[in-house]
Parts: sequence; structure tokens; C-alpha cells
Amino acid sequence: MQITITAKIQILPNTEQILQLQNTLSSIKKSLNVVSDIVFLTKELSQPKLHKLTYEILRHDHALKSQMAQSVMKTVVAKYKSAKSNKHEFNKVVFKKPEYDLVWNRDYSLVKGLFSVNTLKGRIKVPFRQEGMDQYFDGSWKFGTAKLVFKHDRFFLHIPSTKEIEVSLIQDIKNVVGIDLGINFLATSYDSSNNTEFYHGRHIKHKRANYSKARKELQQRQTPSSRRRLRLIGQRENRWMTDVNHQVSKALVNSAGQNSLLVLEDLTGIRNATEKVQLKHRYIFVSWGFYQLRQMIEYKAKLNRSLTITVNPKYTSQKCPQCGHTENANRDKKNHSFTCKNCTYTSNDDRIGAMNLRNIGIEYVHAELIKQVP
Repeated sequence: MQITITAKIQILPNTEQILQLQNTLSSIKKSLNVVSDIVFLTKELSQPKLHKLTYEILRHDHALKSQMAQSVMKTVVAKYKSAKSNKHEFNKVVFKKPEYDLVWNRDYSLVKGLFSVNTLKGRIKVPFRQEGMDQYFDGSWKFGTAKLVFKHDRFFLHIPSTKEIEVSLIQDIKNVVGIDLGINFLATSYDSSNNTEFYHGRHIKHKRANYSKARKELQQRQTPSSRRRLRLIGQRENRWMTDVNHQVSKALVNSAGQNSLLVLEDLTGIRNATEKVQLKHRYIFVSWGFYQLRQMIEYKAKLNRSLTITVNPKYTSQKCPQCGHTENANRDKKNHSFTCKNCTYTSNDDRIGAMNLRNIGIEYVHAELIKQVP
């Protein structure tokens, strides 16, 4: 099967090249809004017809190259069609940031270890930061249409990268791993060798509390500088959260090994389940990127020839994995412990959740294997 991952690669232009890229992005942004104004007035979403209305304007007034003009029209039409398909009102789309799409081997390419990128004044060849991105340049990945992004005073190419991978079949599964997500332990795993791994989250909870406190103080000031600071803090926190999720997902997948089944909790609707979370933990729990973590685990598992499933986590922290007795009183949330009222089995409550998820995974494997029997 094919897997596609967006590689976010930082390019390192010199001073002259930075100016060229900035001018190109500035012109692209203005062009996007010009075309958007015309679409809003005319309601025209046919690109051939829109071409007649906008092409000369883009070419002469904004100095775009032919392919850039076509790309701008395509981007604007896609935005309006997306809003229409989502049944939103027909409001004017305003582009606050430029969206510059580059087609592989037409608008950008790799030439002798440098990225060649199309600008208003022709192509420029720029080096790039390859650390941590080596896998995308081993010849097994195919690059798609990229976006040129200017963020945090740096330029990036966001490149959809596609690779053919071997799929692990259900009959190849040798290890089933239950993964419980939480606050004190960001993740707890339990595998077929009865190994338990805890990924501690207390320091993460503490850091998020500091971020929350800083935001609250800035929100109370209501000044332009405090709003700018607020935005920067939010961006920094998101980058940090993403980095933590990358580290945890990588560790979980590597620990499981190939031909494993990773059983994850389906936390859909977690933001609406705040009544189940203590008030002091509510913000931290419902705002953490659990869905992002799940996505990272899923695609990294595929690359590692493993499978993932998501299951309903209901009662997984109340059910005894030894005797099956389920009771709310089995779990002591305050002390993060579990003691079965029937057989007295005792353990950490997050570990119990991971054990029960693993048991569900084992049942799933057995059921799938039975389906394959003639």
C-alpha cells in the first residue's frame, strides 16, 4: 500500500534569495485576494471562465508567471468549493497568508543537493536542513505538490511524500500492545510479553499549567503587546506539544516492534466528556493533542510493518483483566490504583486500562483469523 506523509523541510536562502521569496509570497497573497474578490462578485467557480476574468490581471498587474497565475486560480476555487461542500454561507474568502503551491519538477526540484524553487525573477537554488529528514531522500519517497511556507522568520517546504510499504497481515501479528492515554502518564503500554511501559506526564502537566497561567495573565491585560505575546505563546506551546507527541509515538512503535497490533483508545468526543475529568485537570486533558498522537502512532506503525485499531475505552479502567469483574469501586482515581472487589487483583489503574485494551486486541485478532478460515 501507499502511505503519504508531509515532510516539513526548512530551506536556507541567503539574503538576496530571502528578498526574492518574500516578494514572490507577497505577490501571491495579493493575487489570491484579487481573484477571491472577483469570485465573490461573479460567483464564478469554473476555472476556464475564471481564467478569462483574471489571467491578464495576474500576469501584468502582479507580474505572476503563467503557472503561478493558474495555481492562484486553482487555490481560490478550491477554497470556495470546500466552503460550499461544507454547506457554509457564500462569504468572501480572505487570504491572510500566502498559499504558494509548487508542482514537483515544474516549480521546484532537487539539483545537486539543493532545492531549485521558482520565484518571480526565476529559479533560485537553496540549501536545506536535512537533519531528521534523511529518510525522505533515500530514493524510496516520491514528492508531490509542495507549499512554500514562511513561519517564525524561516522558510519551509511542506512536501507531501509518498512511499510504497509492505502491509502487515493479521496472521503475521506476533505482539499485541494495549495503549492507555492519560494525564499523569501520557501513555501506558502493555504487550504480549507482559511488559509494561509508562510514559510520564507529570512534567508535561506542570508545563501546560504554566502556559495556561501565562495566557490568563496576558488575556487580562487586553493590550496590543499582550495579544501578540499571547499568540507567540500559543504557537510555542503547539510546537512543544507536537514534539512531545512525536517522541512518545516513536518510542511506542519502536518498543512494539514489527508485526505488532497496537490497540488505541477511540477518544472521539473527548472535548465533550469534561464531566468525567476533575476540574483542575479539565483544560489539560481536553486540550492535549490526543488525536494528533493517535495519527502519529498510526502512520509510524504502518512504516514499521504493524497494524493499529481503535476501540471504545468504556470500562477499561474498571474491569479486572484477571477475572473480568467490572465495578466502578474497583478503581481508586485519587491514588491511581486498582483493586478488584472480586479477586483482589491489584495494580496501577493506567496499567489496568492498557491490559484490558490488549485483551480486546487479542479478541480482535482471533475474530479476524476465524473469518479467514474457509
